[in-house]
Amino acid sequence: MKIVEVNRENFNEEVLKNKKKVLVDFYADWCGPCRMIKPIIEEIAENNDDVKIVSINIENEGELAEKYSISSIPCLVIFENGEEIKRSIGLISKNNIEKMIGE
Repeated sequence: MKIVEVNRENFNEEVLKNKKKVLVDFYADWCGPCRMIKPIIEEIAENNDDVKIVSINIENEGELAEKYSISSIPCLVIFENGEEIKRSIGLISKNNIEKMIGE
Protein backbone atom coordinates (compact mmCIF):
# COMPACT_ATOMS: atom_id res chain seq x y z
CA MET A 1 0.00 0.00 0.00
CA LYS A 2 1.26 3.48 -0.83
CA ILE A 3 1.78 6.15 1.83
CA VAL A 4 -0.87 8.86 1.53
CA GLU A 5 0.06 12.52 2.10
CA VAL A 6 -2.61 13.93 4.41
CA ASN A 7 -3.67 17.51 5.08
CA ARG A 8 -6.43 19.14 7.13
CA GLU A 9 -8.91 18.72 4.25
CA ASN A 10 -8.63 14.93 4.08
CA PHE A 11 -7.47 14.11 7.63
CA ASN A 12 -10.91 13.09 8.94
CA GLU A 13 -11.58 10.77 6.00
CA GLU A 14 -8.10 9.25 5.76
CA VAL A 15 -7.37 8.91 9.49
CA LEU A 16 -10.29 9.36 11.86
CA LYS A 17 -12.98 7.58 9.81
CA ASN A 18 -10.71 4.78 8.57
CA LYS A 19 -11.70 1.26 9.60
CA LYS A 20 -8.06 0.08 9.79
CA LYS A 21 -5.37 1.13 12.20
CA VAL A 22 -3.68 4.23 10.81
CA LEU A 23 -0.02 5.09 11.36
CA VAL A 24 0.51 8.83 10.99
CA ASP A 25 4.04 10.04 10.31
CA PHE A 26 4.41 13.69 11.36
CA TYR A 27 7.56 14.98 9.65
CA ALA A 28 9.35 17.92 8.04
CA ASP A 29 11.54 17.90 4.92
CA TRP A 30 14.45 19.53 6.79
CA CYS A 31 14.46 16.86 9.54
CA GLY A 32 17.34 14.36 9.19
CA PRO A 33 15.79 11.62 11.36
CA CYS A 34 12.53 12.06 9.42
CA ARG A 35 14.37 11.37 6.16
CA MET A 36 15.99 8.32 7.78
CA ILE A 37 12.69 6.83 8.96
CA LYS A 38 10.82 7.46 5.67
CA PRO A 39 12.25 4.41 3.77
CA ILE A 40 11.46 2.20 6.77
CA ILE A 41 7.85 3.39 6.79
CA GLU A 42 7.62 2.96 3.01
CA GLU A 43 8.82 -0.64 3.33
CA ILE A 44 6.26 -1.36 6.05
CA ALA A 45 3.53 0.21 3.91
CA GLU A 46 4.43 -2.02 0.95
CA ASN A 47 4.38 -5.20 3.03
CA ASN A 48 1.53 -4.64 5.48
CA ASP A 49 -2.13 -4.44 4.49
CA ASP A 50 -3.34 -4.40 8.12
CA VAL A 51 -2.48 -0.74 8.64
CA LYS A 52 -2.90 2.40 6.57
CA ILE A 53 0.15 4.67 6.64
CA VAL A 54 -0.10 8.40 6.07
CA SER A 55 2.32 11.33 6.30
CA ILE A 56 1.72 14.87 7.48
CA ASN A 57 4.27 17.59 6.77
CA ILE A 58 4.13 19.80 9.87
CA GLU A 59 5.53 22.75 7.92
CA ASN A 60 2.40 22.76 5.74
CA GLU A 61 -0.04 21.50 8.36
CA GLY A 62 0.81 23.42 11.53
CA GLU A 63 -2.81 23.33 12.62
CA LEU A 64 -2.84 19.51 12.70
CA ALA A 65 0.55 19.42 14.40
CA GLU A 66 -0.72 21.79 17.07
CA LYS A 67 -4.01 19.91 17.51
CA TYR A 68 -2.09 16.69 18.22
CA SER A 69 0.62 18.38 20.32
CA ILE A 70 3.49 17.49 18.00
CA SER A 71 6.53 19.14 19.56
CA SER A 72 9.31 16.83 18.28
CA ILE A 73 9.71 14.95 15.03
CA PRO A 74 9.67 12.39 13.65
CA CYS A 75 6.53 11.55 15.56
CA LEU A 76 4.60 8.40 14.75
CA VAL A 77 1.03 8.26 16.03
CA ILE A 78 -1.27 5.27 15.69
CA PHE A 79 -5.00 5.86 15.48
CA GLU A 80 -7.68 3.21 15.81
CA ASN A 81 -11.38 3.97 15.48
CA GLY A 82 -10.59 7.68 15.36
CA GLU A 83 -8.64 7.69 18.63
CA GLU A 84 -4.92 7.96 19.28
CA ILE A 85 -3.72 4.71 20.85
CA LYS A 86 0.10 4.96 20.64
CA ARG A 87 2.82 7.50 20.00
CA SER A 88 6.56 7.34 19.37
CA ILE A 89 8.90 10.32 19.11
CA GLY A 90 12.26 10.19 17.39
CA LEU A 91 13.96 7.70 15.12
CA ILE A 92 13.00 4.10 15.93
CA SER A 93 13.74 0.77 14.26
CA LYS A 94 11.54 -1.08 11.80
CA ASN A 95 11.07 -3.79 14.41
CA ASN A 96 9.79 -1.26 16.97
CA ILE A 97 7.43 0.33 14.44
CA GLU A 98 6.03 -3.10 13.60
CA LYS A 99 5.58 -3.81 17.33
CA MET A 100 3.66 -0.52 17.69
CA ILE A 101 1.37 -1.52 14.83
CA GLY A 102 0.85 -5.05 16.10
CA GLU A 103 -0.03 -4.21 19.70
